[in-house]
Amino acid sequence: MGRQILEREHELAELGAAAREAKGGDGSIVLIMGEPGIGKSSLVDSVRGVLPAEGRLLVGYCDDLATPRVLGPLRDLIGSVGKRLTEALESGDRGAVIDALRAELDWPDHPTVLVVEDVHWADEATLDVLRFLVRRIGQLPVVLVLTYRDEELTRDHPMQQLLGLTSGARRVRRLRLARLSPDAVRRLGADTGMDTDRVYAVTAGNPFYVAEFFASGDADGVPPTISEAVTARLRDLDGRTRDALEQLAVVPSTVERWLVDAVVPGGFASLAAAERRGVLTASARRIGFRHELTRRAIVDSMPAVRRVACNQAVLSALLERPDTVDVSRIMHHAAEAGSDEAVIRHGPAAAREAVAAGSHREAVAHYRLVLTHRAHFPVDELADLLDGYAIECYTVGLGVESVTAQREAIEARRGLGDPRALGLSLRWLSRMQWWAGMRAGAEASAAEAIEILEPAGDQRALALALSNRSQLFALAGRSTEAIAVGQRAEAMARALGDAGILSHALNNVGFASLHAGIPEGRGKLEESLSVALAAGEVEHACRSYTNLSWQLLDDLRLDEADRLLRDAIDLADEGEFLGFLRYLHLTLGMLHLLRGAWEDAEREADWALHEGPTQRCPALAVAGRARVRRGQEGGDELVAASWELAKDLGEAQRLAPAANALIEAAWLRGDAAGAASAVAPYYEEVRRYGANAFAAELGYWMRLAGAQVPLVDSPHPYALQAAGRWREAAALWERAGCPYHRASALAESDDADDLLGALATLDGLHAEPLARRVRQRLKDLGVTRVPRGPVPSTRDNPAGLTERQVEVVRLLAQGLSNAEIAARLVLSVRTVDTHVAAVLDKLDARTRRDAASRARELGLVS
Repeated sequence: MGRQILEREHELAELGAAAREAKGGDGSIVLIMGEPGIGKSSLVDSVRGVLPAEGRLLVGYCDDLATPRVLGPLRDLIGSVGKRLTEALESGDRGAVIDALRAELDWPDHPTVLVVEDVHWADEATLDVLRFLVRRIGQLPVVLVLTYRDEELTRDHPMQQLLGLTSGARRVRRLRLARLSPDAVRRLGADTGMDTDRVYAVTAGNPFYVAEFFASGDADGVPPTISEAVTARLRDLDGRTRDALEQLAVVPSTVERWLVDAVVPGGFASLAAAERRGVLTASARRIGFRHELTRRAIVDSMPAVRRVACNQAVLSALLERPDTVDVSRIMHHAAEAGSDEAVIRHGPAAAREAVAAGSHREAVAHYRLVLTHRAHFPVDELADLLDGYAIECYTVGLGVESVTAQREAIEARRGLGDPRALGLSLRWLSRMQWWAGMRAGAEASAAEAIEILEPAGDQRALALALSNRSQLFALAGRSTEAIAVGQRAEAMARALGDAGILSHALNNVGFASLHAGIPEGRGKLEESLSVALAAGEVEHACRSYTNLSWQLLDDLRLDEADRLLRDAIDLADEGEFLGFLRYLHLTLGMLHLLRGAWEDAEREADWALHEGPTQRCPALAVAGRARVRRGQEGGDELVAASWELAKDLGEAQRLAPAANALIEAAWLRGDAAGAASAVAPYYEEVRRYGANAFAAELGYWMRLAGAQVPLVDSPHPYALQAAGRWREAAALWERAGCPYHRASALAESDDADDLLGALATLDGLHAEPLARRVRQRLKDLGVTRVPRGPVPSTRDNPAGLTERQVEVVRLLAQGLSNAEIAARLVLSVRTVDTHVAAVLDKLDARTRRDAASRARELGLVS
């Protein structure tokens, strides 16, 4: 990967043009400059691809030696040049070398590209030879390419004279290599499974650093190769400069001039050598490391005692300016220096500041650090800290951790005599418990919150507790109770003028109304969203987006749901509401499942597969169905896991998708009766309390499995199919953009043309299990020429891949690591390692990226 050239087309074109011009004896000079790791050598390696057929490439290297090799880069040419020049180089006679080199290069119609790498380390004899060539370059069929680090060139550097001569040459090209762009880093890392934006942030696009990071597979640590390269660059700096660099390195940002003067002996002036070396960049007001990796490598190399001392020096300087310094900086250095006093004093403010700025992950970190010193805080302050920590954990999706902290807060509050604060804490605990899958606990906490707040006299707190209970009713499908309690909370919120509570209550009432078949519920949900967005209430807006999108999916308005979800995901991502972000991605997976985009459905469901049960349950159902419908391994296991979770959660909105998936998977295997029997005790719960679409679908699957359940009175296509009106259902599925479902409806026809149409769709979707059943029906009808369809076997695969290897290469093309592929396919990592190696071999690919490209060419990956 480190040798791949990205965004170097212009430079390569320049070198190719120079080589073609040299063919006619019109030589030129190309100067390639840039920082270490920028890709100078990679560019030189790629020159071979742009040389004329009759051209040649000669490359010599200067080395970073205490005493440079005499004529070192020219001696590297031995074995690639003629006898005369070889003998001259072996003799070491400078005059003979110059004469022989000129004769060697003066080969009409055969241009030579002579590259001398790292000329900043050249010995004096080599510089003499190069000065000779520069003066005569226009008379030779030669392109002289010199690569060097311009940051190494001081005013008295021996190379300055050579550069002065090049400025007088008739043809000189100067190529200053730029760093890789974010897009180039994304392309390089597409098959690594790493966070490419993070890699770009810490490497600043330096190609060497980027390549080493991807090779290491760890975006958090500093690869040893980079640490070694940094150490090598710094080793000849004097001790005072290295000490100053260590002091600066503990500051994870650019450093203001006042802070440099406060902590670095000699201030700015002492850092001139490091700036000349290209380690630092400086302005009149601040200084910083050119590469974040350089800073981190220095910190990692420091002894712990030295690191603590440097952080303590920075902390002391910051504490002298507490009113002008970001408190989070104080917290960072307090933690690194082990200053408990500073953490206790400034930690709560740092956490509150992070919350106000919407930096919820940072807030969790601050609270977590502060709470390691909980014994130093009075009970009321400790309860507030625990409340804040629990809320931030909930916000970023740490469900169990949030419940634990909130319970501690409540225990602290019970003896404080503040019913309002206790009731609000209980309301939060109820929400956190539901999110963590603790339904019974959530209902108990909600009831206690209202019991405490009713006589407390705080209408706002009571309205919030009522709205919370309305939400629990709505989630359980108890629509009548949800509407009644929610309308009371809505009226109170309007009277109070509280936008957050109003949005919350409207959401509950709208959601419950739609479940009850009241069309006005849609307007309530839309008002809930607009109120939340106008008030900047991100959490309430995310809830509104979620419920609106689920309703749109129920109504099969997929394009509207798609647009809504894109906006919702952007909002949740920007606001760091990670719990809702995962839930919204899961909802997008449900949409892809309806569209028959199996891989997209699995990818989006993966966001929630490892989260709390309320998210994991539907995620397992989506991922399981995507596999079951393609006949892939692991699908039945995922569906079964979803069903077990759904029974524990006990809510119709969890039971229905899991039950539907369970029966469908069993029916495709030819064993639907057993699954229907397992679902039967829960059918009435779904029919009474589940969404209309869920109930219609479960009724269809139960009847298909032979269960005698009543028809659901609904215009939903599944209800029509259950009533035998499959053609009307097929038309509705087609209008909605659900090809698999349309094919499944047509599969109920006794007309061969309908079945053949369904079969064509299913083959196109690689939906082999249902396609197999349709083929059998065609044969039963006496159709003799039934299309074979795609055969997912090694024999028919254009690359000779097995079906499992095709699955692996498709996931590999999505950028998944071997561990992630193993989790997705329910295999061991070692097994996936073996499959990936086989894929690379069969596709004749050197890298995962090459394998993905080759698979796309063969049509194995869309």
